[in-house]
Amino acid sequence: MQMNWQDLSGKLSGLWQTELYKAGDTPIYLSQVIIALVLIIIGFVIVRWLGAHLVKRALRSSGASENTVYAFRRLISFFAYAMIVLIALPIAGIPITIFAVLGGALAIGVGFGAQNLLNNLISGIILIAERPIRIGDIVELEKERGRVEEIGNRCVRIRRYDGVHVLVPNSYFLEQRVVNWTLVSADIRSVVSVGVAYGSPVEKVRDLMQQSAEEHEKVSKDYPVEVFFEEFGDNALTFNLFFWTSVHQPMDIRRVQSDVRFKINALFAEHNIVIAFPQRDIHLDTSKPLEIHLKDPSEQQKGA
Repeated sequence: MQMNWQDLSGKLSGLWQTELYKAGDTPIYLSQVIIALVLIIIGFVIVRWLGAHLVKRALRSSGASENTVYAFRRLISFFAYAMIVLIALPIAGIPITIFAVLGGALAIGVGFGAQNLLNNLISGIILIAERPIRIGDIVELEKERGRVEEIGNRCVRIRRYDGVHVLVPNSYFLEQRVVNWTLVSADIRSVVSVGVAYGSPVEKVRDLMQQSAEEHEKVSKDYPVEVFFEEFGDNALTFNLFFWTSVHQPMDIRRVQSDVRFKINALFAEHNIVIAFPQRDIHLDTSKPLEIHLKDPSEQQKGA
């Protein structure tokens, strides 16, 4: 049994010292390659842990914004990964000059289809540097609207108001039209339209609509609430109510607009103001007698 263990130990030792290749005149053994790979794996795990805990916690305790935390963490992680690889490569006998060869291979790869990946990678760096969009921003694309949750190396993750996550390539934000609702300020102007019946007291309508917005706690007090008498419509006198709200979630605007409509409906009902609806007035010519024909329903059924 002792001999078997010694034989196994000798075989493992021999395998550990197996020569894989030569870097110039220097032999490179399997043990060196394994040590380099283990160093890279452990280093990457430690960097991810530090980025997710220590750096993030330190920056938030200093009062930095979420976007600053994210950009700083990405920057530190990038340099840390690069240092780990640069340290591990010589252990495996791989010269640093290999990057010149890889650069040439990358250039060939770009010509054969890697341009999209590289384009999104560079676009991600530009998004982090120029910050046309930030984590937490409310953005609107062609058919999507939601909150930016993550800016990755390849794509941006957006959470729509219905909870669905959408992945958008980084290059899209630099090449296409994108509406950022909260780029400069989170304050967004909203409008609520109401039509009232002809004959309604228009000044009272204006005052009640203004009251409905001013009493809402989420309507900004930094901007005036305004009511405009827009037009004499076919079936109604149309009024538009304008007010500002601070938006932090895609549904915030709709919630406030809904609350204001509920309040308007209650105030109008309290003051006997009728919200208009489509209707038609029939005018009869009474200058001469009207001909009235009465039909018995039973006769109609028999005829059928």
